[in-house]
Amino acid sequence: MKYAPIIGLEIHVQLKTATKLFCNCPNINDGDAAPNTAICPVCTGQPGTLPALNAHALELAMIAGHALHCEIPDTAKFDRKNYFYPDLPKGYQISQFDVPVCGKGYLDIELDDENARRQSFRIEITRAHLEEDAAKNQHTPDGASTLVDYNRGGTPLLEIVTEPDFRSAAEAKAFLQELRTLMRWVGVSDADMEKGQMRCDANVSLMPINDDGTFAQEAYNPKVEVKNINSFRAVERAITYEIARQTDLLDTNTLPIQSTRGWDENRGVTTEQRTKEGSADYRYFPEPDLPPVNLAEIRERMRSKLPELPAATRQRLQEEFKFSKADASFLVSNEGWSDYADRVMSELGEWMTVSEGEAEKVAKLVGGWLTSKLAGFLTEANQTIREVRITPENFAEFIKILSKGEINSSNGQKLLKLMMEKGTDPSQLMEEHNLGQNMDEGDVVAIVERLIAENPSQVDQFKSGKENILMWFVGQVMKATEGKANPEKVKEIAREKMK
Repeated sequence: MKYAPIIGLEIHVQLKTATKLFCNCPNINDGDAAPNTAICPVCTGQPGTLPALNAHALELAMIAGHALHCEIPDTAKFDRKNYFYPDLPKGYQISQFDVPVCGKGYLDIELDDENARRQSFRIEITRAHLEEDAAKNQHTPDGASTLVDYNRGGTPLLEIVTEPDFRSAAEAKAFLQELRTLMRWVGVSDADMEKGQMRCDANVSLMPINDDGTFAQEAYNPKVEVKNINSFRAVERAITYEIARQTDLLDTNTLPIQSTRGWDENRGVTTEQRTKEGSADYRYFPEPDLPPVNLAEIRERMRSKLPELPAATRQRLQEEFKFSKADASFLVSNEGWSDYADRVMSELGEWMTVSEGEAEKVAKLVGGWLTSKLAGFLTEANQTIREVRITPENFAEFIKILSKGEINSSNGQKLLKLMMEKGTDPSQLMEEHNLGQNMDEGDVVAIVERLIAENPSQVDQFKSGKENILMWFVGQVMKATEGKANPEKVKEIAREKMK
C-alpha cells in the first residue's frame, strides 16, 4: 500500500518585546542572565498576584497576523490552560482558546526543487494566538535531579497553527524558513531556532492512497506530535523518520498510537513521551483576571505598519532590476540585504546608463558581487551588511568600474576588500594601489609581439582558424602585467598582429 503524509505544524514564535507578556520582567534569551534572576512574583505564580497584558506584544501579534493574511476579529480573550508540570509555576498557562487574536490565514510557499511534487503551494493557517512561555527544565548530568530556570517563564509567544496541508518534510522545512524570514521582516521576532526564539511541533500521520492518488479511506489515521524541534535540519529529519516509522507500522497492519514523541537529534529517532492529550484534558476556561481585548480600535493601525512583504520584494527585485531568482531569494532571506541592493541599484542609475538589453547582465554582475564576494568577505570579518563601510553609492561606482572593464575580477576582489577596510570610494583606492587596467598601449603591444615571436605554434593554430587561441594570448599578457592590461584591448592587438 502507498501512503500520503498528512502533516501540520504548530510553531511558537517568541515576540520581540522588552518585557514579558504579563509582567515587567525583562524578556531575555536563554543563557543571557543567571538562572532565576529575571523573575518576579507575577511570572512565578505567587498567590495574590495579577497579570497585566503587555500592549506591545498584542500589537506585534496583530502585525504578524496581518503578514500571514489572517482574519483579525473585533475582540479576543485569554483562557487558562490547565496542566501540572515543574516548569509551570501557576499550574496553568495563560493562553487563548476559542477567541484568539488571529483567525484563519495563509502563507504561499515556493519550493526550489525540480523533483518535488509541488514547487509552489499554499499553507492555510488555522489560527495564531498569544500565550506565555513555560520555564525551562535542566536535568543534572547524572539524571538524578531536575533544575528549573524560571527566566523564560512568562515570555510572550505567538503560537501559529497550520492546517495539515504539508505533504513532505521538505515542504515543512521550506515553510519554516519562509516564516522565519517573514517574522524578521515585519519586526515581530528574531525567530532564531538555535536560540529557542522559534520552536516547532510537527503533527504527522499517514493516509493510504489509491493508484490515482486519492485517499483510500475517509477517516484519518491517528496522528503523532513530535515536540520542540529546534532547527530546520531537525524538522526535516524528524518528520522523515516519523513517516518511515509509521509506514513500517501500517505495513504490518498496526495503527500508530496517538501520542506525543520527542526528537532525539543524536540518535536520529523519535521517542514516546506520553499519550496525546485533547483540548478537554486541559480544562480550558476564560482567564478571570484579564478582560476581553478590543482589537477593532487598533486593527487598521497595525495593518498600516506592514512593509512590502518578502514575496512581493522578491518579485520586484526580479522584475524591476532583473535579479535572478536565486539572488533575489538571498537578498530577501538575509536581513538588511534587500535594502542595500535597492539603494545600490538606485545609485547605479546615477553612475551609468543601462539599456534594456544590458539590464540582465548588469543585474547578474551586481548579484554575484553582492551575494558571493561581499557576503563572503563579511562572513570572514564577522560583520553584517548593516555594519559594512562600503556605501551603496561606492558599491555602485565599483560595479561601473567592473562593467567598463577598468579592472579585472582578481584585482576587483582586492579593491572590494580595500573598500571594506577604508570606507572610501573605489576610484581613489584603485589609483592609489595601481589596481586598474591602465597600462600604456605601447607596453601591451611590446608584450604581445614578444609572445608571438616566442610561440610560433600558437600563431599557426590561430591562422588555421582556431579563434579561441586568442584567449591563450590574453591569459599570458594578463599574467605578465599582473592584471593591469585590458583583456579586450589585448585580444584586439593580438588579432591584428597575427593576421
